Amino acid sequence: MKSQLKTLGGLAAIIALLASASLPAIAGDASLEGRWEASVTINNIVIPFRLDIAGKGDKVTGTLFNGDQTQTTTSAKLTNGSLTLNFEHYLTKIVATIKDGKLEGKVLGRFERDKYIGDYPFQAKRYVAPSAADVASAPSIGGLWEIPYESSKGEKAWRLIVKQNGAEIAASILRVDGDTGALTGTYRDGKFVVSHFDASRPLVLEIKANADGSLSLRQEGAYAAKGALTAYRPEVARAKGLPEPANFATHTTVRDPKEPFKFSFPDLNGKLVSSTDERFKNKVIVAVVTGTWCPNCHDEAQFLVQLDKKYRDKGLAIVALDFEEPEQQEELVRARAFVKKYGVEYPYLLAGAPAEMWEKVPQGVNLNTWPATFFIGRDGLVKKIHAGFAAPASGVYHQQLKDEFVATIERLLAEEVASNKKPSVKSEE
Repeated sequence: MKSQLKTLGGLAAIIALLASASLPAIAGDASLEGRWEASVTINNIVIPFRLDIAGKGDKVTGTLFNGDQTQTTTSAKLTNGSLTLNFEHYLTKIVATIKDGKLEGKVLGRFERDKYIGDYPFQAKRYVAPSAADVASAPSIGGLWEIPYESSKGEKAWRLIVKQNGAEIAASILRVDGDTGALTGTYRDGKFVVSHFDASRPLVLEIKANADGSLSLRQEGAYAAKGALTAYRPEVARAKGLPEPANFATHTTVRDPKEPFKFSFPDLNGKLVSSTDERFKNKVIVAVVTGTWCPNCHDEAQFLVQLDKKYRDKGLAIVALDFEEPEQQEELVRARAFVKKYGVEYPYLLAGAPAEMWEKVPQGVNLNTWPATFFIGRDGLVKKIHAGFAAPASGVYHQQLKDEFVATIERLLAEEVASNKKPSVKSEE
């Protein structure tokens, strides 16, 4: 994973190919407004994605898509036909100029020592809806699927979730560490081509429906499995005796359930924050192992912010144990932009580099997902660990995760610390 991160940088976006009215030809800066079919080329792989542009001059806004979720620019400008879109919370920038009614330029990623060190060709043209013939011939593939696959994390299968509307689909592959984001696209030339780029995890996926009811899949881009894959409906996979996908709630465990969960790291301003601080006494703690380079961690942070606001005054304390690449730890540019972008108010602690996770969080067993969320009772003991994060692109699995997180937090909040329980008083007869 780490080598892929270095190759792909902190990129992001997503495909485009969703309905929109045709737009006028370019006639100055204002005419850039509307929907574009964009692409970034990484290691000779073309990753298409959807880009919306609104506004003019220094009021311009760029939007990338993760299904129904969006990533908007942290700053942007359009001057004399030159466009700059900054996504600082991903350390990603798009710079382009207008040429023959199209946008041409670069996606810059992986910021180090005041400069970007990733440089990838970028192009964009006006969006064109799929033809009537493609809409009429698109096979029905919506619903849940399973993909037999043995990963380095010990998995035996992945999930594929597909939402379909005619020739258009939104698909996501869900692994134990999280999903690919919403891969969106259309049916053309006998296959669905879906992709994703929301300032990170650029990925393109081809899906073909087979005569036996299975799907043939081929991925290219970030975290892509090599070679062809096959997807089956869950009932077919069971009938074939194929293994089920990993259980998010049992994938990671603790070394000793009776050992208190401990942490002591500086926050982004250098102030030391420890599990023994008064602010955590008798609190239910949600401690997340995370990193701002991790797309699924971006997804989870937005949900954790909601939980923090809802349960903070009821006894919940959320804390992030953030692992950043060594070159990011001096200025913390991306981490600071991440906290600002999502409105994170809970402690965000710099725990070290990704390779140090096992040393800094020694209580975790089979701790190999980003993120990993530890639920800690008022007594300081780990009660549950959830591996990865199934984001909204995962459909029903995202809803299951939200229900699980809320139920676990409310159950732990309802429990009292043994030392705080008042002894019962028996009346004298």
